[in-house]
Amino acid sequence: MNLQEQAHELEKSIRVSDEFTSLKKAYQAVESDPDAKRMFDSFRQFQLQLQQKQQMGQPITQQEAQNAQSQLQMLQQQPLISQLMAHEQRMSQIIEEINMIITKPLMDLYQPK
Repeated sequence: MNLQEQAHELEKSIRVSDEFTSLKKAYQAVESDPDAKRMFDSFRQFQLQLQQKQQMGQPITQQEAQNAQSQLQMLQQQPLISQLMAHEQRMSQIIEEINMIITKPLMDLYQPK
């Protein structure tokens, strides 16, 4: 089995993992609640705008940073979104751990002896 096939197997394993299943359920709960969905979609759109701005080399203003922070605080007060964010954070940690594992050969190769 080549590396790409193994990566596809890992992708399949992630999709059936308890963590991903929980994340998916939390996302579906947000999507099924009109108020939570509106808040979440609005924040995601704002995040995308900031990311695009950064990618174009434009600085984020203090006002934009404050706006992002206040929106995030509002989202954290919404129970469905707060749960979704907790599941997202856990999934992100798992992916980071996987990334560390799969890049270990490169890190070992370049580490001074």
